[in-house]
Amino acid sequence: MTSLDKPTPTSSDQDAQGAHDTKAVTEAALFDAFGGVRGMVETVLPGLLFVTIYTINKDLHLSAIAALAVSLLLVAVRLVRRDTVKHAFSGVFGVAFGVVFAMMTGNAKDFYLPGMLYTLGLGVAYIATTLAGVPLIGLILGPVFKENLSWRTRNPGRKKAYAKASWAWGLILLAKCAILFPLYWWADTTQLGWVLIALKIPPFLLAVYLTWVFLAKAPPPIDVFAEMEAEEAAEKARKAAAATAPHPHSPEA
Repeated sequence: MTSLDKPTPTSSDQDAQGAHDTKAVTEAALFDAFGGVRGMVETVLPGLLFVTIYTINKDLHLSAIAALAVSLLLVAVRLVRRDTVKHAFSGVFGVAFGVVFAMMTGNAKDFYLPGMLYTLGLGVAYIATTLAGVPLIGLILGPVFKENLSWRTRNPGRKKAYAKASWAWGLILLAKCAILFPLYWWADTTQLGWVLIALKIPPFLLAVYLTWVFLAKAPPPIDVFAEMEAEEAAEKARKAAAATAPHPHSPEA
């Protein structure tokens, strides 16, 4: 087929390709920001190990030590592989606080309390920042998309998408808390633990999916880093042109 025989892309084809590229970029950014499958495993595994061991032998110390040990092991694996450790480290801190609470009170249910309080605080933060006009999900994802805070003043469609996504995250997390906190008071440790494990992944996936839907339909991000690089290149070009230009009083002029 010659170049004359090839169909010329129409505007609708270009729009469809652009939408596909936007969705792909959004999916990759969300995968990076929230850790992907590996990040979810690292989030679930310590708590799963704790509740499994406690269900079998009701030994708080053994359960807590095992959960903390597997968290440290996950960090060590990432360090050996020279991967990013932010998700694994957050898991270690969460497990460590849970272990401290449970050991101090002697109540195994308190292993889950720091994580539940964090979830409650995060849900409130999503709602509060959205009402304040600075949705938290935009603050989190802005650097990932290389747009920083440009969406606040230069990209109103994207700001609206971030607001919708933050509302989704806030309401989902608060709904999760509405289930867990009554169980903290009324259920035993194993019941609370297994319900919490069951609620780890599905609400998270729902929030990520809704974020992807909102952002995939939003205008593309403004790459402020590319803008700064272009401005620096233009400034260098201007300086180079000024340096090579003949002086007004020179013979060449």
